[in-house]
Amino acid sequence: MTTGVRRRMGVEERRQQLIGVALDLFSARSPDEVSIDEIAAAAGISRPLVYHYFPGKQSLYEAALRRAADDLAHRFQEPPEGPLGARLLRVMRRYFDFVDEHGPGFSALMRGGPAAGSTTTNAMIDEVRQAAYEQILAHLRVGEPPVRLALVIRSWVSLAESTALQWLDGRRIPRAELELQLVHDFAALCAVSAAYDDEMAAIVARMLADEPVQGPITELLGRLTRLAPPAVPPPR
Repeated sequence: MTTGVRRRMGVEERRQQLIGVALDLFSARSPDEVSIDEIAAAAGISRPLVYHYFPGKQSLYEAALRRAADDLAHRFQEPPEGPLGARLLRVMRRYFDFVDEHGPGFSALMRGGPAAGSTTTNAMIDEVRQAAYEQILAHLRVGEPPVRLALVIRSWVSLAESTALQWLDGRRIPRAELELQLVHDFAALCAVSAAYDDEMAAIVARMLADEPVQGPITELLGRLTRLAPPAVPPPR
């Protein structure tokens, strides 16, 4: 039988509860639109008690962002087995899972929110990008990347961010198509770079050697082949 007595939380437990509540609210609406009063009500505590644990909304927003950034960075982790295309596709699905779950918060972070531009926020965003960069290098089994590969990976991570933001603005393209397109974008960026650099050419050759006939990267080659005009036989 329920007694109606509320269990008293410890300091860290209460902090983690507030972070979770704030993250839920920031994920549903722009952080600018969420008040401390709403956070307190959702947590079942008073407004002054929120300030007992966090000095203001920005500090609570940054704590929620820290949890979200750790979650997002973790989604780039993937066991290094199997073809690269399939691994990247799984990464993109998890990435868009996050974007889908935390749309307004993700958009506010990238486009500007209550903590946008702060040193703490910028550092967390950079940590996510660096984690993504290092994970892609691990997928490619490259320790010291050539300059062109580093450029390709960082450009692709930025492309994934901008694509996700555009998708949130109306969701006019099916999500699954964009996930696959981003895998194709990565392969295409690598291929263009390989046309200028022998090291990149060797990396792309390894990528293609591991791709199955039905893999995402092989599918891109098929799509590009269909775009090519039919060969014109030489005149007799």
